[in-house]
Amino acid sequence: MHDIADLERRGVVGVFLCTTVFDEAAVTQSEALGFPAPYVLVPHPVQDRTDAELRDMADAAYPQVVAAVTRG
Repeated sequence: MHDIADLERRGVVGVFLCTTVFDEAAVTQSEALGFPAPYVLVPHPVQDRTDAELRDMADAAYPQVVAAVTRG
């Protein structure tokens, strides 16, 4: 969260991904930093996923990531 906030303040458009378990934490941290960080949720957990499962997760999240970084 700190990294994406720092990059955005430097003019680098970005978005971070977090798993569904950390959704509430992402909102809380965003509010604490005073930065409405754009993020995309992915299924939890990530560890122990096969390469194919990770590719599927990335493919599923891709449209949301593109939407988040191109939002005006």
